[in-house]
Amino acid sequence: MSYEIVAITVLWTFLFGYLLIGSIDFGAGFFSFYSVLTGHQNKIHNIIQRYLSPVWEVTNVFLIFFVVGLVGFFPDSAYYYGTALLVPGSLALVLLAIRGAYYAYHTYGTQIENNIVHMALYGATGLLTPAALSTILAISEGGIIHEHDGIVTLNWLRFFANPYTWSVILLALVSVLYISAMFLTYYANRAGDEAAFGVVRAYALAWSGPTILASVFAFFQLNHQNPVHFQNMVDIAWMFIASFICFAIAVYLVWRKIRLGLAFIMVMLQFAFAWYGYGRSHLPYVLYDYISIHESITNDAMAIALIAAFVLGLCVLIPSLLLLMRLFLFDANYIRGKSAKKG
Repeated sequence: MSYEIVAITVLWTFLFGYLLIGSIDFGAGFFSFYSVLTGHQNKIHNIIQRYLSPVWEVTNVFLIFFVVGLVGFFPDSAYYYGTALLVPGSLALVLLAIRGAYYAYHTYGTQIENNIVHMALYGATGLLTPAALSTILAISEGGIIHEHDGIVTLNWLRFFANPYTWSVILLALVSVLYISAMFLTYYANRAGDEAAFGVVRAYALAWSGPTILASVFAFFQLNHQNPVHFQNMVDIAWMFIASFICFAIAVYLVWRKIRLGLAFIMVMLQFAFAWYGYGRSHLPYVLYDYISIHESITNDAMAIALIAAFVLGLCVLIPSLLLLMRLFLFDANYIRGKSAKKG
């Protein structure tokens, strides 16, 4: 396997980790605010906060690794994406800063969840952040970024008028809510919180349909945006069929209220098949038709060093995250909102 394939696979894995953990985070933030509007705050707020409290500080590590690695492995990406993504990238940073401020104030004891304005900002960032970040997928299909006389520009008219752009944003929004609701359903059941379980299970079932419809809509819009990539996806259609099968199993288990841990594993597999299928069919381009992994990869020595560093990062980050979940998220006392027993 060549250096460039290993490099893009490692980067895609970091981004997949952010897709899952970030989606749970963003969706939980929106549901927390939505519960205030619907009068369900007392039912689900505690279960959401018990999840978010130990996790929020490590969520963005996956994203940071991806951004640094993308520029390190493929230096041309800084040239082409840097200027073009200045606006959506800056917007995403501001939204992440707002979320970080909310978590910091909440962690240090300020009861800002009782302030409707703060909760509204927190909830809005749960939707606006993935919407802003997802635009890079639409831009990567080509036809929006242009280079002329050494100047890279983004065609804003085509960007906003392009149906594929909005299909990707829509898919990002509903996927975030679906993934988060499915995890919170499992988490509430594990905590034995029947009231919260009833609410988040309803959210999970409600967002399952829009998620699959948005996926189909984005899939066919891709045919108009980038027929080459669309055909590549058709050639590996088995991965997307497997994704749909996992989706059907997950929804069935949640509907029957059985094997909810397996249901969330199916959700992870659902998005893993779709995510890696999309990434595989996108190759060899990181950005059509400007950045190819074969032509834009850094020199061999740097590639080897970066691969070693990023694989080591995965080997440290994933066990650390699992340990965090074991010590806090799935601790029998913590998950039920109790203090740990003293020896």
